[in-house]
Amino acid sequence: MSANRIQHKVNHVALVVDCSGSMRPHQNQLVRVVDEFVAGLKAESDSLGHETRISLYSFDHKVENLVWDMDVKHLPSMRGLYRVNNGATALIEASLKSLDDLGHIWEEYGEHSFLQIVVTDGEENASGGDRRHDGDMAILGPWLDRIAAKMGGLPGHWTSAILVPNSLAKRTAQNYGFPAGNIAIWDADSQEGVEEAIGTVRAAATSFLRAREQGVRGTKNLFAVGQDISIDEVRANLEPIPANMYRLLKVDKEAEIRPFVESHPGVTYERGACYYQLGARAQVQPNKEVIVVEKDTDRAYTGDAARSLLFGAGIQGTVSVKAGNNPKLEVYVQSRSVNRKLKPKTRLLIML
Repeated sequence: MSANRIQHKVNHVALVVDCSGSMRPHQNQLVRVVDEFVAGLKAESDSLGHETRISLYSFDHKVENLVWDMDVKHLPSMRGLYRVNNGATALIEASLKSLDDLGHIWEEYGEHSFLQIVVTDGEENASGGDRRHDGDMAILGPWLDRIAAKMGGLPGHWTSAILVPNSLAKRTAQNYGFPAGNIAIWDADSQEGVEEAIGTVRAAATSFLRAREQGVRGTKNLFAVGQDISIDEVRANLEPIPANMYRLLKVDKEAEIRPFVESHPGVTYERGACYYQLGARAQVQPNKEVIVVEKDTDRAYTGDAARSLLFGAGIQGTVSVKAGNNPKLEVYVQSRSVNRKLKPKTRLLIML
């Protein structure tokens, strides 16, 4: 290859969505939020100058490719493509097929990265045959071996992630080989849960594309925020908060937020004036403000662009996120709860 050839970045995204019978209450909403997810991919790709190509799959007991490696700018709406059926859930088979299909893409030119995101509201019960009625789990054995081998052998520029409905399904997904940091739980029993799920996916995809600018081609911590932004970006996009308008308090042991604040002289608890340090996974509602703090200086920044900088432009709903590993920055989220549990070895920011 010529030393002068431009290595343009090409992102291949596969969204693999459950269409088994239990998804029926969410069908119309899922079409809309997937369309929003695609719009977010397009906007972020345009701003970064990347080429992003998307493949869409749906699955019940059968796996169907709806769109194959299409430029995200040209993707039609999911309306008319995605339909809920009455089948079971061939989760492993769908995960494997989409990975196997992506493996056929030629990578000789350009700098390619691959991102697979699976969304399901149930557990595996159909790969190799529908086991809802016959109970024959012996068929599943080879599929378990296949997915564990596939996940274990993915190259470093491949990222595989999944949204599951509960903690049991999360443990199962880990057994399949999905990295723990690439598994998120969504509320599959509510309409709001669908928006949260796709909002979470959209924020993760945005973070993935931005990390590509820093040379990161794959991740095992996809559903984290703040790991891909720099101090320069924060200073350029957000407004500094005057130092006399806030305080940072160290949390040494687990405590409820209100008594913790009131135990410190010179501050009083006011609802909405406290911001907890984002650590483990939390739901960030659309009306919650966020603040970014420089670790070395304790300078704090916020503004209308804060959510877009962290979660991606245009994300209006609730997102389920955890803190990424950023050596320079910390993320703080507004709390309006009087009994939120503060975690040890974190800090609380209080607006004065």
